[in-house]
Amino acid sequence: MSGQDATVTAHYTRGDLKTRLLDLLREAGKDPDRLTTADLAPVDEFHIRGREATEELIQATGFVADDHILDVGSGIGGPARHLAEAVGCRVTGVDLTPAFCEAATMLAARVGLADRVTYRAANALDMPFADGAFDGAWTQHVAMNIADKAALYREIRRVLKAGAVFALYDVMLGPAGDPHYPVPWAAEPGISFLETPDRVRSLVTEAGFEIVDSWDRSPEGLAWFEAAAAQAGKAGPPPLSLAALLGAEFRDMARNMRRNLAEQRIALVALTARAA
Repeated sequence: MSGQDATVTAHYTRGDLKTRLLDLLREAGKDPDRLTTADLAPVDEFHIRGREATEELIQATGFVADDHILDVGSGIGGPARHLAEAVGCRVTGVDLTPAFCEAATMLAARVGLADRVTYRAANALDMPFADGAFDGAWTQHVAMNIADKAALYREIRRVLKAGAVFALYDVMLGPAGDPHYPVPWAAEPGISFLETPDRVRSLVTEAGFEIVDSWDRSPEGLAWFEAAAAQAGKAGPPPLSLAALLGAEFRDMARNMRRNLAEQRIALVALTARAA
């Protein structure tokens, strides 16, 4: 593992994640032995707008039950599990952080999806899969930690069949300058690598894809943060939230994300593309 990869992994690793998640689920009134994917939604959709954004991508991709889909940067596995449950397809997730893959595997078993969802610790720039192994792929809020995005999109194209759909939903660089830190993907700028939406679209095209559609969800992302802040102000933060993954720093990270969106320092963009 490179030094940069180790720094990224360290950013996301905070103690015994599996035990902490189970304790928080109990605190939230959930029975860890009788879990559903809906029970996990407040914590395992590790991206802005959560389950709503995942549903949006499912509709945009048109993935079907016979597909084998790759989730690049799968985190603790929420989007992969929801996709498998909603569509009936098989999903393989890869993530650089071993603790995330271990937690994702545990949670998949506890919601009865271990036969359709698997997770592997791997570098997204060098994935352990054959050429053309997958019928589709997506990535959500992952490329911000990857400097060589051209290599990322080429590697995703390599493991996809011709004609396969690829979707991404990422934080990108806005027109107003560098973001304020810390943010959820980086405590400081050293592991943050944002590109503008136009540059990302160019890199995806150069990697061997044809862009099908692209849309900006920055206003919706800002509204999502504002609603979460208002709710926390009334009732305090819920026991089960993304703070479980990022610790006490999450409050400052969320505040900066809200500010960065409001000041147009970041943009929240999704796109779909087809492998040429």
